[in-house]
Order: sequence, then structure tokens, then C-alpha cells
Amino acid sequence: MTLNLLKNKEFTRYVVKFILIFAILYFGTLAWIGFAAPGGLYSPFIAEYLDYVKWIRISLLEGSKWLLSLFDIDTYRTTDFRLRFPQGRGVIMAYDCVGYGVMSFWIAFVFASTVPLVKKFAWTLLGITVIWFINISRVSLLLVAINRKWAMPLGWDHHTWFNIVAYIAIFTMMYFFDKKRVVINKE
Repeated sequence: MTLNLLKNKEFTRYVVKFILIFAILYFGTLAWIGFAAPGGLYSPFIAEYLDYVKWIRISLLEGSKWLLSLFDIDTYRTTDFRLRFPQGRGVIMAYDCVGYGVMSFWIAFVFASTVPLVKKFAWTLLGITVIWFINISRVSLLLVAINRKWAMPLGWDHHTWFNIVAYIAIFTMMYFFDKKRVVINKE
């Protein structure tokens, strides 16, 4: 079975495209963070006008703030990418918390496929929105948990839980994305 997959040119093309797109997105984002963060290869222009990772960080914090407000939980955001309870503890949205790895995986999966461009954009938007909502849910739950002194389930940290939930969502979306293209051999 594995040898047959390696001989399949369509599969090989897909894997190569997936790896290239993922590498460009993932490592490109790491490079972009390097251009936008002071020190090293810092670019004031990129930091001021093109820092899309900063925009994602702010949207995640503001989204978490909005989600918590639905439950009458008051929070405020500080300038250092922190969301806090008044007179309580806060969470810092570090670069590693943005979710660019899972987003890169999803975008690479969609854009490596041979479906029409409109479907690629629609599914990319859907996937990024789902990942974004999972992430604001994680930040919201983490903020409540640290202020109410709740332990993390199974002792796993919030990054592990985010990855588990995000990849379950991604694999579910992958199933529906490719549902009509899957051929089942009924022999």
C-alpha cells in the first residue's frame, strides 16, 4: 500500500505542495516575527504597518474579552498583549500562543489540493475562523482558570489542550473537505 502511494504522481505532487506551502507559511511567519520584534533583523516599517501576527494577537485578546463579557466577566487588555481580570491575574498572548502552526497546517492542506480556487478560499476562511474561535476559547478558559485557581485537566498545559482540540477540528474539517473525493474500494 505504501509503495503504491509513492508511485502515485498525484499523491506525490500533493505531498510536495503541502510541505512547501506549510514551510513557507510556518517559517515565513517565524521570519516575519523576527522582522517585527525589536532586535536582530528588526524593521520599523514592518513592525508599524505589516505585523499581521500582532493583528492576530490583538484579535485573540479582544475576542476573548468579548467572549468573557457574554458571561458578565469583566476583563481589560494592556498594551503588552495581556488580558487581565481587574484586581486579578492575567494571561500574556505570546507569539507561540497565536496558533500560526495549526493555521499553517490547515492552509497548506487546503491550498495543496486540486479543488477550485473559490473553494480553497472559502475553506481557508472557515478553518482559520474555527481555529481562531478555539484559541479565544482557550485564552478565555485559561484566564478564568488561573483566577479561580482551577487545575488543568490531566495536568496538561493549555498549549497541549489547544493543539488537541484544534487538530480534532482540523481533521474533522479535512474529512468534510475531501468527503466527495474519497473513493472507497468495495471489493
